[in-house]
Amino acid sequence: MDILIDSLFSALLLVFSLDREMLAIIKVSLQVSCASTVIAALVGVPTGFFIALRRFPGKHLVITVLNTLLALPTVVIGLVVYAFVSRRGILGPLDLLYTQEAIIIGQIILIIPLVSALTIAAISKIDDRYRRTAMTLGANRVQTAKVILFEARFGITAAIVAAFGRVISEVGIAMMLGGNIQGFTRTMTTAMALEYDKGAFSLAVALGIVLMTLSFGMNILFHFFQGKYRT
Repeated sequence: MDILIDSLFSALLLVFSLDREMLAIIKVSLQVSCASTVIAALVGVPTGFFIALRRFPGKHLVITVLNTLLALPTVVIGLVVYAFVSRRGILGPLDLLYTQEAIIIGQIILIIPLVSALTIAAISKIDDRYRRTAMTLGANRVQTAKVILFEARFGITAAIVAAFGRVISEVGIAMMLGGNIQGFTRTMTTAMALEYDKGAFSLAVALGIVLMTLSFGMNILFHFFQGKYRT
């Protein structure tokens, strides 16, 4: 019990004193998480939009595959990407292994299905009368798409927020593809794992506090946009 109290006290000191090492780790986490979320949104939202509005053979199969990929273990993604970016892999000459770019690639693969699936759900809930009304008023396909996207904006935003929350707390991909290099690829989750192995709990607890705060904030945003979407 004394260890927990001492670690918590030391962790709070690190948080409020804005420890440099802690800030560097947080910076790396935010860099890779924001980059992967933005890229995944640019790919996943149009993909989900297309799947939701188009009728094509195998549509239900595609949706089923996307939903299945939501439960894909992060270590599997890390292993597959590692095989491509390692020195003996196809992308070996690019020297991507143990870089932030490698982590971003893995995280993009992780959350694209999430963004796409939640975008499909958001678009599917929109009343088809919006589309028909827009077309009746002379709107072209692009203008009609804008109307639908505007009506589904809260659901799509919730999808992006959920994706960010997924990658900010991810550890398997960051550890396997980033290598946990101090000041370069060490994220909050990998640093926490390392500090735990070392038996040094102060920094781990401090990062845990920051991570929980970020996750709590993401959940608040998610429920806010979800509530707006339902309304």
